[in-house]
Amino acid sequence: MFVSPTIPPAHRKVFEGVASRHEMYALFNRHSQSPFDDDRMNGTRYAGEWFEISEANHDHMFEILPPLFYRGDMFAMREFLAASVTSVFFALTIDDRSRWFHGYCDLAHRQSPDRMRAEIIARESRPVRAMNRQEKLDHIWSATGPDFRGYADARFPADLRNRQIVLVYPAAQGKIWKLLDDLTDEEIAAKLPVQFRLLPETIAA
Repeated sequence: MFVSPTIPPAHRKVFEGVASRHEMYALFNRHSQSPFDDDRMNGTRYAGEWFEISEANHDHMFEILPPLFYRGDMFAMREFLAASVTSVFFALTIDDRSRWFHGYCDLAHRQSPDRMRAEIIARESRPVRAMNRQEKLDHIWSATGPDFRGYADARFPADLRNRQIVLVYPAAQGKIWKLLDDLTDEEIAAKLPVQFRLLPETIAA
């Protein structure tokens, strides 16, 4: 029986921790293997994703090209990723600490950067550090190299095609491709970095 994949929230954190320069560019390309379908061409696949970066990387991106706009604690890249979706960078004060973030906003919706800003602050202001299941899956996808992740192809039933898949290593089967959404709690724990495995679960907003 086909079970529809988890629908991610409108804004979602896709990497836990502060991304390094190398990780930042890898995150920019986290959908490089995805099929050239409508979701990729119209930017739906990217819009709403965000992650934390360093101050140096925030400033580096600001210096690459004149921004499309610069408003208080945010600026947008002039080059669009797809359709009306582009990178927006934030310099925010959360719990009296300066932090920096990148997110993909759909500028067809004028309030998109402000909504993302508000949701980042709300997410990062939680008193207890936690990750929900979708955040764990997104982190696994983001941190997995392209040789160990992909999209379901002709080896899968037609109703599963183009969904995200990752390699897993069941003891009795060597290695197999499995839908990212179908990873068990044990498989998720095995793929997360040690420091994230014991974080408490939180309910997605």
